[in-house]
Amino acid sequence: MTSKVTYLGDLRTSSIHIQSGSEIISDAPTDNNGKGEAFSPTDTVANALASCMMTVMAIKARDLKVDFTGSTASVVKHMQSEPRKIYKIEVHFEMTISVDEKTRTILERTALTCPVHLSLHPDIEKEIHFSWK
Repeated sequence: MTSKVTYLGDLRTSSIHIQSGSEIISDAPTDNNGKGEAFSPTDTVANALASCMMTVMAIKARDLKVDFTGSTASVVKHMQSEPRKIYKIEVHFEMTISVDEKTRTILERTALTCPVHLSLHPDIEKEIHFSWK
């Protein structure tokens, strides 16, 4: 088992990661009857894309003896109303390192092959931007 999700009431859930015991709280968003006091389920999907891309880049960077600690990714999720679903995710990477063109290409291509990117429905537009120092 990966996780256990418990409905807490008031459109809020608690997700417990079985291996680590860490918890994620989610709320329905304000535009869908919720309080918006935590990540919504669709927020976590969009965030998972950036987190996964950053993680696989970090693995590859470590192999290349490159440390991009401190690099960030900003995420913008776009929803459509009918049917209600994510139609676009924007991820804007701000890399805090300066690397040669070959290393950039390797890291960017690695990011685009992360499991979340490959698992998202092809109808979801993925707009990915990389900004290097």
